[in-house]
Amino acid sequence: MANKRVDEATNTETVGHEWDGIEELNTPLPRWWLWTFYASIVFSIGYVIAYPALPGIHGATQGVLGWSSRGQLDKDLKAQQEERSKIVADLAITPIEKLPGKPALMNAAKAGGAAAFKVNCVQCHGAGAAGSDGYPNLNDDDWLWGGDLKAIQQTLIHGIRQPGDDQTRMSQMPAFGRDGLLTPAQIQDVTSYVLTLSGKEQKSAASQRGAAIFEANCAVCHGPDGKGDRQFGAPNLADAIWLYAGNREAVAAQINNPRHGVMPAWGNRLDPVTIKMLTAYVHSLGGGEDFAEPAGAAQTETQSEAEATAAE
Repeated sequence: MANKRVDEATNTETVGHEWDGIEELNTPLPRWWLWTFYASIVFSIGYVIAYPALPGIHGATQGVLGWSSRGQLDKDLKAQQEERSKIVADLAITPIEKLPGKPALMNAAKAGGAAAFKVNCVQCHGAGAAGSDGYPNLNDDDWLWGGDLKAIQQTLIHGIRQPGDDQTRMSQMPAFGRDGLLTPAQIQDVTSYVLTLSGKEQKSAASQRGAAIFEANCAVCHGPDGKGDRQFGAPNLADAIWLYAGNREAVAAQINNPRHGVMPAWGNRLDPVTIKMLTAYVHSLGGGEDFAEPAGAAQTETQSEAEATAAE
């Protein structure tokens, strides 16, 4: 205290300490800083009283307001669950082919389907649904069994070649080489013809011989022009889309001893609403087709509506 003095240059009192001739000025804190500091003290006291703050042996103080972040989370989750329950209920009673007529519900279904796809489908079809060798690309417009909402839903529910499901999608391509139905030379000829259908090879004597073999053995499923038949899950051979690669070796191998992919039947693994959401999402990826009503179905529905109106 005795060493305190007023600095002449700044007219500020020193703190009374000196280190090698260096003294410290006792400059007061700015008023705004002091008032902010005092306000923080008052706020902290109020916060401790109002909210959970002080830890104890078995838990923190509850606070007079009774609020907690855990309680707020539970409240938000409950609200989300109630909202989701409404959507699930609407999806449960809406036929899959009627979803496009309800845009808000369709968008909710696609969002839910995207989440379900990441959990159940990306292992085979990939994160972008582009597929790979033996696993179809769901982004294009090439469908083995149909690409409208009802067809996709049927495939999801019953799968492809799913053992134990009597409604599964089922087709079996003969092993023309393994079972001796065609000679190796004939397989090479029909391979040449198949490759000409998609423009991957030019017509040749081999492809001309293969055309006759194709007509006798393959046209019954793939069609006379090779464009496939969804009734049998027979692929279109006239486009550039191949499930097991489109080079000569791969095509010849498939004719010789075909691979038959298997897709699980999700009907006994996922609930109907989740399958409906997956259907909407897959359909929305880019290759989905419009639902084609059977001939006369729309007229019958209109007649039923008219009869109901007349009865009223």
